[in-house]
Amino acid sequence: MGTGKTSVGKELAKKKKWRFLDLDELIQLREKRTIADIFTKEGEPYFRRTEKQVLKEVAKEKKFVVACGGGIVINPDNIKTMKETGIIICLSASPQVILERTSGYGHRPLLNVAEPEKQIELLLKIRAPYYGRADKMIDTSTISVKEAVGKIIKLTSKK
Repeated sequence: MGTGKTSVGKELAKKKKWRFLDLDELIQLREKRTIADIFTKEGEPYFRRTEKQVLKEVAKEKKFVVACGGGIVINPDNIKTMKETGIIICLSASPQVILERTSGYGHRPLLNVAEPEKQIELLLKIRAPYYGRADKMIDTSTISVKEAVGKIIKLTSKK
């Protein structure tokens, strides 16, 4: 969260003349409630099962740029699905930048804690081995959306 997945994804899709899909938005549409509400009422395990199912459906589509939530990589089946059907680009940013970009948004259930920056650092540390399985990584801390898209196009044209 806060790394630019949606902004960069939308711009990349436009550049490639593909369609863009935010997996979390699709889950919210299907569930008819917010991610925060799902976490509160059903818990994270329920959300992760739903996320896995929706990813499997979306992965069957062609010419899509899909923005996934940062926790999707915790499940090895999700990584397998993504690698078999596309290229995984992991956008990253420093904890300070993530905090800056996400502050003021109450819809981030994993950051609704007393010390959000420490929570961000912990999540990044826990998820680092999973994020490391991405095909390519781009740090968006100091670059614009346009620059990130340019890097992705350059990186993916070699594959």
